[in-house]
Amino acid sequence: MRISSLVLTSLCLMLAVSPALAKDQKEQKPMDPLAMMELWKQAATPGEPHTLFATLVGSWTTTTKEWMEPGKPPMESTGTAESRMLMEGRFLHQEFHGQMMGQPFTGMSIDAYDNIRKKYVTVWVDTRGTGVFIMEGIGSADGKTITLRGSHAEPGGGTMAHRAIWKIIDADHQLVEMYSAHHGRKETKMMEITYTRKQ
Repeated sequence: MRISSLVLTSLCLMLAVSPALAKDQKEQKPMDPLAMMELWKQAATPGEPHTLFATLVGSWTTTTKEWMEPGKPPMESTGTAESRMLMEGRFLHQEFHGQMMGQPFTGMSIDAYDNIRKKYVTVWVDTRGTGVFIMEGIGSADGKTITLRGSHAEPGGGTMAHRAIWKIIDADHQLVEMYSAHHGRKETKMMEITYTRKQ
């Protein structure tokens, strides 16, 4: 009896909602194919954010500071990074070599500006895990300060939330600051990487 009532209620809801959905679909006229093609063309065309990414192509030396505990001195290490543009100027690819927590470390990123969503997106993989870390966010008016947010699962359970501030100081200098919060706790600064172009 209880199941029959549930089925009957579901059918009544579907009958009530169906005319409204049909009306919405009638009001949404299909877009002209040529107009749709033009929108996709605009979405695929690199713009100012991509032009700014292109200024970062080349070889870099890096200095990394890692804070293992708030209030304690950071661990410091040096490394290198190579950056190039992919897909005819649409994406910035970086390969990073250095140390992390005293161990050899390799990381790789693809940085994008999504013209449709009006957002920056970074995809990161490295030798410290098997997952893919994705962050997204917005830029300042000049595009030279990009704030990204993301989260990932932790080995012991729960998640760690991240906030990264990427500052493109000029064509020869960059600064990335990373802040993290374990299990919803207070955010703390965990890392800072200074990039200097190789001369």
